[in-house]
Amino acid sequence: MKKIYLAFFLIIFLGSCASRKEIVYLQDSKVIPDNIYAQYAPKIQQEDLLTILVSAEDLKATLPFNQQNQYQIQSATTNDLAFKPTYLVDHNGEIDFPVIGKLKFEGLSRLEATELLKSKLSKYIVNPGVNITFANFKVTILGEVNRPNTYTLPQERVTVLEALGMAGDMTIKGVRDNVLLIREKNGVKEMHRLNLLTDSVINSPYYYLAQNDVIYVEPNNSQVRNSRFGQDTNVWISISSLLITITALIVTNIKN
Repeated sequence: MKKIYLAFFLIIFLGSCASRKEIVYLQDSKVIPDNIYAQYAPKIQQEDLLTILVSAEDLKATLPFNQQNQYQIQSATTNDLAFKPTYLVDHNGEIDFPVIGKLKFEGLSRLEATELLKSKLSKYIVNPGVNITFANFKVTILGEVNRPNTYTLPQERVTVLEALGMAGDMTIKGVRDNVLLIREKNGVKEMHRLNLLTDSVINSPYYYLAQNDVIYVEPNNSQVRNSRFGQDTNVWISISSLLITITALIVTNIKN
C-alpha cells in the first residue's frame, strides 16, 4: 500500500517539475549582445505628460520659462524647488511652452526634445540648461508574477527584466520563453513575443520598454492543468486517495 501511495505522489511530483532550461534567464545563445539603448529609447507620444525645468547661470532669465504661480513661488526655498512645471503632449504631438509657443515633440526621444528646446531657448538665455522627464511613464505587468500591478517609473530607461523585478519576478509557473509585450504606436496596438531564456533577447528592439507597455506572463501547462481543479482540488485528492485505498484493499484480499 505504501508503494502505491509513493508511486502516486511521485507521478504528481515529476509531472510538475520544470527543467533548468525552462527556468534560467539569459542562457548562452552564442549571439553577441549589441543592443544600444539610443536606438530604442522611448519616443514621446500624444498624451505624455512631461516635466520641463529650465536652468541658467542667470536665474532671473529662466523665470518666464518655468511656470509658477505666486503661491508656489512663496512656498519654494533656495534649496528646494517646490513645483515642477508639466506639459501635456496634445493630439497634434505638441506642447505649448511659455514665450516660445508650440513645439512639436511627438516622435522625438527625451534627449532629442531636450536639444530642440535648448536651441529655441538660446535666443533668450545664455547657455540654457534643460531637464525633461516623463511624469507619467508607466508599465503594467500581469500574469504569473508575484506582484502584478501598474508601475509608475521615475525614468524611462527600463528593461523588461527590470520591470519583472519590480513585480517580484515571475513565479516558477510562468512561461519564460513566450512573454507577451503589448505596445501602442500611433494609436495602434502591437503584440510582440520575447524569449527571456536566451541572452539574444538583449538585441530585441523591445528589450527596453516604452511608456504604457503591458507585459503578460502566461502560465505553463502544469498551472493550466491545475487551474481546472479550481476550488475542488481537495475533493479530487480525497477521491484519488479513496480509490487508492480501495485498490490496495482489493489487491490485499486477492493475495489472501
